[in-house]
Amino acid sequence: MRADRCDLPDEVVGHPGTSAVTGPVFTLAPGPVGATAPTLAAMAAPLLHHLDPAFRRLYAETLALLQEAFGTQSAPVLLPGEAVVGLEATAASLIRQDDVVLCLISGPYGAAFAALARRYAADVVEVGVPYDAVVPPQDVAAALDRRPDVTIVSAVHCDTPAGTVNDIDQIARVVADHGALLVVDAVATFAGSPCDVAGWRAGVVVAAPQKCLGGPPGLALLHVSDDAWRHMAGNSRAPRSSVLSVLDWRDVAEPTRSFPYTPPVPEIAALHACLRQYLAEGPAAVWARHSAAARAVRAGTGALGLPLWAADPATCSDTVTAVRVPAGIDMARLRALARGQAGVMLSGGQPELGGQVLQIAHMGPSAYPLSPVIAVTALGQALRWLGADADVGGGVEAVLASWPALDQIESSST
Repeated sequence: MRADRCDLPDEVVGHPGTSAVTGPVFTLAPGPVGATAPTLAAMAAPLLHHLDPAFRRLYAETLALLQEAFGTQSAPVLLPGEAVVGLEATAASLIRQDDVVLCLISGPYGAAFAALARRYAADVVEVGVPYDAVVPPQDVAAALDRRPDVTIVSAVHCDTPAGTVNDIDQIARVVADHGALLVVDAVATFAGSPCDVAGWRAGVVVAAPQKCLGGPPGLALLHVSDDAWRHMAGNSRAPRSSVLSVLDWRDVAEPTRSFPYTPPVPEIAALHACLRQYLAEGPAAVWARHSAAARAVRAGTGALGLPLWAADPATCSDTVTAVRVPAGIDMARLRALARGQAGVMLSGGQPELGGQVLQIAHMGPSAYPLSPVIAVTALGQALRWLGADADVGGGVEAVLASWPALDQIESSST
């Protein structure tokens, strides 16, 4: 569900900038993004056995750091497997056969969770909008009024192919008033935008390390509320002794518990490093950095003549920007040229938006001032090679103009 297709044309495969061995110089696609030196060092540390006391301490420390980052009172869950495993495990573990699930759909991943929910629920109700829009909270309230039997509501905070952000703060209040359990896919926003996990009072929040935290894929990060744990415990069909079992991984850091099976040791070491960096920088500072990068990317792509995919700019994400590709421009060739000639990896739309939308991520290590300059330069030059009228210099100047003035920088550092 979250894997980007490898659709580089044959004519650029083998170019020095596209070598499968060396990879691109800059990855500005929405996850996995580049990792910092401390994160890479953590992955390269001596490999510990998962029963080694040193690893048990590392695991417990990582859970504590994640709980601090989530801002909750309950211990989180580290589920082996990429974020989609966490989403599927949530559906399998949480949804009972008598549950009615309301799925909010503003992009491909909202639709994907609805497909998962249909495997387990008595009924699935959808509130959908075009993929360039977000779900209005009042529409959620109206749907719940029509279906008072809804017990679970699912929502995606940021659906990356569309680059839009749903107002989970307001949606969560509506769901809480109804008394349903809320499931939030915060994979593309956690650690890059404010995610009020405690304030949402969500049943389950699914996040991941490979996006705004700047870690490798291979883990799903779950917040599970007490109400959600009770709901899972009462689900006679919830998987156990399974890769999709959330229940099996509850409280495994306790000294009396053991791991259901071998956890991915290097990925947990990397997550530990990522969380320490995130908390040391400070969440508010990290969010501000992502927001500044988002403004810069949108200023630069606008100057290139690329309109935003989102119908309302106010709904755009601080972690990924989606723009419309000009008519007549081949998306695969555009991305291949950016990667082959400039060493910049960009992302195309998922199948529903394929050929129409280009995604530029500003996540984790790519959410710094220079990254938008790199993205706009590579994209603008690739557009020019394909015959589009793109003002690359104007795009770069627009990026620089979005940066704060010197007096603002100096005042913020004192």
